[in-house]
Amino acid sequence: MVMEVNGYKVKPNANLIDANLKGADLKGALLTDAILMDANLTGASLEGANLADADLSGANLTRANLCDAILTGANLADADLKGAILVNAYLVLAKLTRADLTGASLEGANLTDADLTYSDLTDADLTNANLKGAKLTDADLEGADLVDADLEGANFTDANLTETNLYGADLTNANLKGAKLTDADLEGANLKGANLKGADLTRANLYNAILTGANLYGAKLTDAKLTGADLTDADLTDAVLRDAYLVLAKLTGADLRDADLTDADLSFTDLTGAYLEGAKLTGADLRDADLTGADLTGATMPDGTIHD
Repeated sequence: MVMEVNGYKVKPNANLIDANLKGADLKGALLTDAILMDANLTGASLEGANLADADLSGANLTRANLCDAILTGANLADADLKGAILVNAYLVLAKLTRADLTGASLEGANLTDADLTYSDLTDADLTNANLKGAKLTDADLEGADLVDADLEGANFTDANLTETNLYGADLTNANLKGAKLTDADLEGANLKGANLKGADLTRANLYNAILTGANLYGAKLTDAKLTGADLTDADLTDAVLRDAYLVLAKLTGADLRDADLTDADLSFTDLTGAYLEGAKLTGADLRDADLTGADLTGATMPDGTIHD
């Protein structure tokens, strides 16, 4: 069905380059494969619209309503989506490189395998969103809300996740290499098998988080809260855990060689079979910690002595 809005014919494959559709009512519009490059859709209503494989690169969608819209495979590279409403939108395989999604509402949106490289998601709401396999390399997610989001296998290499809320998020096998997670909330998050090599988790909240088999080589965890966290078989080689809280944490078989645990609280921690060769434990609290089978060769003990 062809719609006519502001003198433009709205239909599949339509050529709407630079079209002025500001504030237009396009609810339920069929715009599959349409070309909307650099179009002005500020404040437009696109609820339930079908924009599958459409080209919206460089388009202005500030404050547009895209609730329940279908954007499968759509090109939204460099698009302005500040404050846009994309609740329950379908963005599988969509291209959102360098898109501005500052303050956008993406609750329940499906972004499986979407490309969000270099995108700006500052303060965006992605509660319960599906970002499985999504690419978020160098993306800015500072202050974003990702509570209970599915981020399995997502790529966050060098992304900014400062003060991001990831409570209960699924980050199984996610790539967070070099990511900045300072002051992030990861309470109860699942990071099983995740790559956090060189990541900055300073003051992060990892209470009861699952980090089994995670790669934390050289990660910064100064003053991080890891109470009750499961770090079984995790690689924490050269990691910095100064002043970290690891009370009741499980570090069975964890690799802590040359890790800095100065002044860390390891009381009641399970370090059974852990590798602590060359680790710095100066001032650490090891009350009631289980070190059965742990290798402490060359480790600096809490009293400053070197373990044989």
